[in-house]
Amino acid sequence: MEFRILGELEVEEGGRAVALGGARQRALLTNLLLHAGEVVSADRLIDDLYGAQPPATAAKSLQAHISRLRKALGGEQRLRTRGGGYVLELSEGELDLERFSLMLEEGRRSLAAGKAELAVATLEQALSLWRGPPLADVAYAEFAQGEVARLEELHFAVVEELVDARIALGRHGEVVGELERLVAMHPLRERLRASLLLALYRSGRQAEALDAYQGARAILVQ
Repeated sequence: MEFRILGELEVEEGGRAVALGGARQRALLTNLLLHAGEVVSADRLIDDLYGAQPPATAAKSLQAHISRLRKALGGEQRLRTRGGGYVLELSEGELDLERFSLMLEEGRRSLAAGKAELAVATLEQALSLWRGPPLADVAYAEFAQGEVARLEELHFAVVEELVDARIALGRHGEVVGELERLVAMHPLRERLRASLLLALYRSGRQAEALDAYQGARAILVQ
């Protein structure tokens, strides 16, 4: 079974999409996926799904959603009741976020070891898992805010590592345009600016590199 949260929530089994129900049930599954392998208390799930003033029927509704998710995901062995809460059991590699994080670390190690070509291949594969804004189904839910920010930072980490790996391979000319766009969107990310300066310099565009340096200095020293 494959679980995907780097974009809209998707679950597939044997190449077929698993029906996940309505918005609240999808939010419940997303919450459990973010804490896969951990017990999440029923009280916490009710707070996350219904807010500070849940209806009197919230506990019964949660149980109904859990029951339907169990049927969709294969039963009690996948979604267990434990210690006043629930735990979603995943096998290694079933969650796209897990694979993404492992590829990021592998790419970093490869780049640090001077294996830039392998780093590029690994990091590009990691980015291919990214289908859109993370946790798109619950992006505005309070319980997801911190996780959305964390995942977006992970995405940027892969982008930055990939840019540096391409520069290490001598592909500095092809990344200048991308870096200029990223710096314009995120002017305070110092690593992006440093990569842009290096890419411009190695492309023989020293005057532009100097202008970019002066522009960076003006912004970052404020």
